[in-house]
Amino acid sequence: MKISTINKKEIEKFSKIANEWWDPEGKFKPLHKFNPVRIKYIKENSINHFKIKSKNLPFKNLKILDIGCGGGLLSEPMSRLGANVTGIDASLKNINIAKVHSKKTKLNINYICSSPENLKTKNKFDIVLNMEIVEHVDDVNSFVKNSSKFLKKNGLMYIATLNKTLKSYIFAIIGAEYILKWLPIGTHDWDKFVKPSDLIGYAKNSSLKFRKLDGVTFNPINQTWNINKDAGVNYIAQFRKV
Repeated sequence: MKISTINKKEIEKFSKIANEWWDPEGKFKPLHKFNPVRIKYIKENSINHFKIKSKNLPFKNLKILDIGCGGGLLSEPMSRLGANVTGIDASLKNINIAKVHSKKTKLNINYICSSPENLKTKNKFDIVLNMEIVEHVDDVNSFVKNSSKFLKKNGLMYIATLNKTLKSYIFAIIGAEYILKWLPIGTHDWDKFVKPSDLIGYAKNSSLKFRKLDGVTFNPINQTWNINKDAGVNYIAQFRKV
């Protein structure tokens, strides 16, 4: 029996605000601010891993699967870096927004409305992105396992999510949603946050070898995100397919 990782409430929640994906001052404003940092992180670590020498189009000839792509905020920059990008999302509204925007920007991205367990493709990818998605799905273990099926041997998977700590509850929910109003109330459910140790365990079950983990913090003074060693709230983990 196939396990569904789709959480219908989460899909409905994000479908309702799908029209705001590309508004830098809208409900996805924090993600717009975070985007440059995660793009740089993925770019630098992938270049190092694959020993890429091209500076203009470093991801040329690489296939990238962006899971939970939303409106395409990450898919489009990956395409501009030269990658052959497939973006999937369980929300049809998100996919439609992504398709329309990619046409405007004249980028050739393959967008599909699907979850990993339902994706029908024979393609294997060099990089799989699970960025800010695992805290919105049912059964993270199954989600990671199904995602890893599409990764080539020695390929990289990046998973960015929220740590399950008291600090994350205070900053990501009480602070970001209730006090600062950066996110709509109810965007996150602390019970669905994922401890790094649990995530690493799920990855190990899916033939993924843990490479490194970095914290991501927000500076409210200059309104910027930074990569560092503080993984108390947000973090990005890297894994290699073995």
